[in-house]
Amino acid sequence: MTHSRIALVTGANQGVGYEVAKALVADGATVYLGSRDYGRGAVAAQQLGAIPIQIDITDAASIAAAAERIRSEQGRLDLLVNNAGISNTRRAAASPEQLADPRFLEEYANAGTASRASLDEMRAVWDVNVFGTLAVYQAMLPLLRDGVDARIVNVSSGLGSLTANADPDSPYHSMFGVIYPASKAAENAVTLAIMVELEGTNIKVNLVSPGFTATNLNNFTGTETVEDGSREVIRVALLGPDGPSGTFTRWEGAPIPW
Repeated sequence: MTHSRIALVTGANQGVGYEVAKALVADGATVYLGSRDYGRGAVAAQQLGAIPIQIDITDAASIAAAAERIRSEQGRLDLLVNNAGISNTRRAAASPEQLADPRFLEEYANAGTASRASLDEMRAVWDVNVFGTLAVYQAMLPLLRDGVDARIVNVSSGLGSLTANADPDSPYHSMFGVIYPASKAAENAVTLAIMVELEGTNIKVNLVSPGFTATNLNNFTGTETVEDGSREVIRVALLGPDGPSGTFTRWEGAPIPW
């Protein structure tokens, strides 16, 4: 008997999450399109044929309500794509002219250094990328345990690779800071802990980097289109029961050092 996969994609009203949700719907999955803003999520879900669900991954009540809704409507979860994330909080307060100014981007990079970083901004970014990712995992795990060929895909970044960024010859070595890059290193560590915890269970776990994709996360300055950047996340999300677990990859299946 063939089961339609039940999937939840967080942060899916735009960018990589939207592309992943679109591919999963096309593959025949029942997709819960998660977004912090329900209205935006509803518009995106209608475009794709997905089910909108409100989920703010920094809000425990919102996460719990989303888990309860999926349980009441489906009784299980087969695929969790932890995609929601932010790079900083300063962009929200900046004008389009400031965002387009190279000096703003340079100043932002400098503001992420260990000696200058705002602890408030660091906490805000880590609250989403690290604690939010873990909170969603904890809430959805009981549903995944009841899932069919269950899989977790955490969307991270090669910027969080400690091995790569410790190399002075790495193109991103000088950009490693304590706000976004370190939050992704911490998310990678959380994912490794999840992988270790679920070894020997029927739940598989994968970590994926979309690469430097042009999305709202980086003010669309990325060098890859959102379609290209989403390919590896989609490939891994569509892996069948014989697909690998415990991997950290970029397109196409290329391993990233931890």
